[in-house]
Formats: sequence, C-alpha cells, structure tokens
Amino acid sequence: MPNEIAQAIKSPILRALARYMTPNSTIQHLGTVLILTVLIGCASDPNQPGITDPRQPGPAVGQAVGATVGAVGGNAVGAVVGVAEGTAAAAKMPFKNTRRVVRQWHQEITSDGRTIQVPVDIEVDTYGRPIKAPKAVGK
Repeated sequence: MPNEIAQAIKSPILRALARYMTPNSTIQHLGTVLILTVLIGCASDPNQPGITDPRQPGPAVGQAVGATVGAVGGNAVGAVVGVAEGTAAAAKMPFKNTRRVVRQWHQEITSDGRTIQVPVDIEVDTYGRPIKAPKAVGK
C-alpha cells in the first residue's frame, strides 16, 4: 500500500517520505532516538558518571557556564515578571473601592428615660485607622 501511494506522488522527496514513513517506521525512529538519548546521557542525572567525565575541564566549564547562564536568565525573567506584576497591581489601585466599616455601639437615654443602644458606623482604611470626613465649609 505505501508503495502504491508513493508511486502516485510526483515529487521525488514526497515519494521517498511516503515510502519510508509508515506508522510502524515512525514508532521505530522514535524508539531509536529515545534509546540513543538515554545511552548518550542527555536524559540522565549530570552527577552520575556517563560518557563524559564531569571532572575534566570541558564538562566542568560547560556545567559552570550552564549554571551561570541559567541563574542570570532566571533573574532577568524574574525581574521582568516582577515589574509586570507591580505595574498591574498599581494600575488596579484606583479602581479598588472596597469600603471597610467598623460599627460601634453606644448608649443613649431617650427623653422618656429609656436607655437604648445606638450604632455608629466608622469607615476605616486597610489598616483599621478611621478615615476622617472632611470638615464642612461654613457659610
């Protein structure tokens, strides 16, 4: 079947791909790449001995350079993310309109001699400090 498809295709490159890239061959290629990756040491712990000796100058310098590039790159990305999050938080502040109200009760005596509890609502900021209303301008 793949040969029939390959003969129907006019381009020689596509014909070769259709002939050799059957589903079974694709799985075989992926398996070969996976096995080679594990054997070479790309998918293993760098502290475990592999094909290269980490105590030799080449691999040691490679690991040092890799760690340095990773640290610098990570810090640069972290700084960018920090600035973006700070900017987003600062942009949200003017639209934050949550009101915090503390209710206190005090007693008052009515004209007929009864004692009643009267609520007094005090608006506070995020730290619990009372927000004082501006003084009224007298006319």
